Parts: sequence; structure tokens; C-alpha cells
Amino acid sequence: MKQGSGRWKLLAAAMIWGCAFSAQSAGTEYIGPWTFNCIRGLIGALTLYVSLPFLDRMRGIPAPAAGEKRYLFKAGTACGCVLTAASMLQQAGIAGSTAGKAGFLTSLYILFVPFLSVFLGRKITKRLWLAVLTALAGLYFLSVSGKASFSAYDLLLIGCGLLFAIHIILIDRFSAADSVRLSCLQFLLMGILCMAPMCILERPSAENILGALPALLYTGICSCGIAYTLQIAGQKNTDPSEAGILLSLESVFAALSGFIILHQTMTPRELSGCVLMFAAVILTVTSQTAEQ
Repeated sequence: MKQGSGRWKLLAAAMIWGCAFSAQSAGTEYIGPWTFNCIRGLIGALTLYVSLPFLDRMRGIPAPAAGEKRYLFKAGTACGCVLTAASMLQQAGIAGSTAGKAGFLTSLYILFVPFLSVFLGRKITKRLWLAVLTALAGLYFLSVSGKASFSAYDLLLIGCGLLFAIHIILIDRFSAADSVRLSCLQFLLMGILCMAPMCILERPSAENILGALPALLYTGICSCGIAYTLQIAGQKNTDPSEAGILLSLESVFAALSGFIILHQTMTPRELSGCVLMFAAVILTVTSQTAEQ
């Protein structure tokens, strides 16, 4: 029952992230990547901090003890540093790549997570490996069209995918931490780490920040505050490799939201990619019981 609840939380996170692509694209028309990640990280941290008393009462959780605070600080520092580096590599890579290819290369964490898990001693079932390969094929059909070229920007995006895989592994490693507080700390750290480069390299004006405010509010409150908290909570009862496949559905939700909201057409190739992605999810959900 808990595993099923974790899967739904991860799917909800993927849906929020998938619908955020248009907001992120609109925001970068006004401000640079350091500014965008700084402000959205601080908005996400503030949202969670203000919500903490209400969420603690709702969950019946007392304030953390001294030992729990040290554990939270360690978890938040590790996750925040990796998440910040991954977000900046993604933003830098997108500048010289197509959106579709950037989404595919970033989502290579689907492949990196099981490899890292095996290296760390975790067993990956045969059906889960099949689900990983099926999801990769689906992502390729969904994201990449025409002849695939390769550039230095693509190396940044591959590095981004590796860092997101490490972030997923870290979330699993620190699963004992309170999900809301861990999410709050990692985004506070993101905001702090991006602040100096924002002021030195980009020097955003108040007018530009106001222009990007709708995108910042959505990505700060929904993508950071809500979706990443759902990821942390969902991974408490979900295998990291399975979590990676479920989270990668953000590409499918991005395509579907574009079709429904923006009335964008979907090619047969993209529809085939969606079908393969959903097939991978079905294989993922059934992999645990099939190998028992």
C-alpha cells in the first residue's frame, strides 16, 4: 500500500514538472539561469518554511530533535549542492541544444540510476532493466526528431543527467529525513549558491524579474515547493531505478499538456514514444511482484 502511494506521488511530481517547461522557457526570456534558479529556489524554500507548522500539525510530526537537525543539515547540504549543479548544467546545455534533445539527454538518469544502484550493491531485476531500455526508446521517439548530431552542449546535458541520477540516489540514501524539511533546505541552499553569480554575472533589473514573475512563482511554488517534496516523499517506499522511470514521465506530460493546453499536434513518432513510455511504467509497476 505504501509503495503504491509512493508511485502516485512520483507521478504527480512528474506531471507538475512536465507542465513547467513552458513556464521555464518564458522565464528565461527575461532573466538569466543564475537569477532564475536563485529566485525560484528561494521561493520554494520560503513556501515550504511558511507551510511547515500547518504540515506538521496535519501529519502529527513534532519539531526535530538536535540529532535529527544534524542529519537534516547533512542531507540538505548534499542534495542541495547536487541539485544546484544539475540545474545549472541543464540550463547551460539547453542554450546550445534543441529542447527535445535536451529533454532526452537530461532523462538519461533513467539509465544512470540502475547502473549506480548496481555499483552500490542494489539488485536490479531483469524486468526492471527491460523497463529502463523501453523508457529510453520511448524518450528518444518522443524527444528527438531527424538526424541526431552531437555537440559540447550535449556533454553538459549528459553530465546533468548523471547529476540528477546521483540526486535520486541521495534522496534514497537520506530517506529517513523529513521530506518537507529536506526539500526546504535543498532549495534554500540552491538560492544561496546562485546568489553571488546572479549579482556578479547577470545583475538582473527589477523590471526583468517582474516580467519573469509568473514563471518564477509557478516553478518556485509548484515545481520546487510541491513537486520535489513529492519526489522525496514518494521515494521513501520506491526503488530508485523505478522512481527514475516514473519521474521521466515528465516528458510525456509535457507533450500532453502542449497538446491539450496549447493545441500543439503530436506526430505518430511522438505518440509511439508515449506508448513506449507507458509500457515501461507498466513493466516497472509489475517488476517487483514478477521476480518474487
